[in-house]
Amino acid sequence: MADDKLVGIVLVSHSAQVAASVAELARGLAGGGAALPDAQAAGTDLRRIGTSAELIASAAASVDRGAGVAVLTDLGSAVLTVKALLAEGDELPEGTRLVDAPFVEGAVAAVVTASTGADLDAVEAAAGEAYTYRKV
Repeated sequence: MADDKLVGIVLVSHSAQVAASVAELARGLAGGGAALPDAQAAGTDLRRIGTSAELIASAAASVDRGAGVAVLTDLGSAVLTVKALLAEGDELPEGTRLVDAPFVEGAVAAVVTASTGADLDAVEAAAGEAYTYRKV
């Protein structure tokens, strides 16, 4: 399957190390099959803990293949920054969605589902279902 038909995934974290580790885990559990368009927008442009609207917008643009972009975030200001970008309406590619999901489990579900060629609705639903994963 060509990567131009896949939903793009953006992981937004306050920490570059966290985002890279979650992306590595998700890709590994997806089997490394398809060349899934994914990116991380982590920390600030000064490589500090935090979030950057510019890094988020750039990451979303880099994974957009016209099938939509699912954005998963870790904590408060990451959520607020993505919401502000979505409200502005011209900073993120058309079809970009903030996905309400736990960061690690949701990212794994989103990447695994997107790698099958599923559409944005299915990717969002799979990530959101991660809230129901029971550990005991």
